[in-house]
Amino acid sequence: MESIQSLLEKAKRATTAARSLPDHKKQELLQELSVRLLKNSGNIIAENRKDLERMADTDPKKDRLLLNEARIKELSDSLRDIAALPDPANQLLLEHRLDNGLQVQKKTVPLGVVGVIYESRPNVTVDVAALCIRSGNVCVLRGGSDAFYTNTCLVALIREVLEAFDVDKNVVQLLPTDRNLVGELLTASDYVDILIPRGSQQLIDFVRENARVPVIETGAGVCHTYVEQSADLESAAAIVTNAKVSRPSVCNALDTVVADRQIAKPLMELLAPLLAEYQVEIFADETAFGFLRALNYPFLQHAAPGDFGKEFLDLKCSVKVVENMDEALEHISRFSSKHSEAIVTGNAEAGERFLTAVDAAAVYVNASTRYTDGGVFGLGAEIGISTQKLHARGPFALEKLVTEKWFVRGSGQVRK
Repeated sequence: MESIQSLLEKAKRATTAARSLPDHKKQELLQELSVRLLKNSGNIIAENRKDLERMADTDPKKDRLLLNEARIKELSDSLRDIAALPDPANQLLLEHRLDNGLQVQKKTVPLGVVGVIYESRPNVTVDVAALCIRSGNVCVLRGGSDAFYTNTCLVALIREVLEAFDVDKNVVQLLPTDRNLVGELLTASDYVDILIPRGSQQLIDFVRENARVPVIETGAGVCHTYVEQSADLESAAAIVTNAKVSRPSVCNALDTVVADRQIAKPLMELLAPLLAEYQVEIFADETAFGFLRALNYPFLQHAAPGDFGKEFLDLKCSVKVVENMDEALEHISRFSSKHSEAIVTGNAEAGERFLTAVDAAAVYVNASTRYTDGGVFGLGAEIGISTQKLHARGPFALEKLVTEKWFVRGSGQVRK
């Protein structure tokens, strides 16, 4: 295919069908899709296996690519959660009558055509389609070649359900994975209303630098956990371990441990066996390196400057020892990607200071950064975690897939 224009034209025409769907029909459609996902789980897993077989076992993206029965069940459940959420479109935000008799209303309306570019995450295919259907939008999906078979299977299933409900199947559109066609999508301002890149920093930078369509960034996650000197160290070790090892390939996983010097040594003594069990490679500054070497930590490296501010997406992390909270805040401010940051502390005042001072989409006290997730936050699902400040910040989900529109009704008024 030398052009995707015909596909984009179909998507644009489908906005009428998407906007016109009544609330109950959108709910019923998503509930039916939830059922069909489970019924077709065997076929989905078989297609997913084709993609998995093409990826090396050592590739950290392999976990994100995997769909098994448990994950398909989670997707099915999330569809029901999204269906149960209020429709964010057609909500009355403001209404008043002017002195001249004009009736003025402001309502929420769908964005239109939402383009999403993503890598190795077939769950995004279902999440984005469901969120866009629920909010009355059309979605144009450009998944990575790594997930070609899985995405093709999932989109075919979604379009079958759309047709079964007598809805234009082009409400959900899967674009070819040919990289030569990405530029056409990025400049398709006549057809696409907003673009959302989800993936590596390289992908996000490329989209931002080359797009003519407005972009909402779902940024890379360089996530810190700061263990302050008053922290319960056993709790801190458990939080750090969870944030690093539970799913190391996702954007809300921990990348850097920051620890006050007063408690760094006993913290390392607790952390070392926990992280060693998962063979976590640690890139430690001089102070932390000394503590960990004395403990004979087997996966230890000296930290290079580039190991701070780095999103590892793997069983790797860096460690920075600081003198106090001021230095910790300075370090986080310098290296944060403004995604998710956490403090572990026994001092309520220190916790509140951290919440206020740290500039990030999600900030935690005494909890793992792994909770930054639209589904966990009660949003049903998410398109990604936005690290910018305009339109959406944090989990970018159903409530942000709308814009505003003014409705003005008159009886012949003219402005003097």
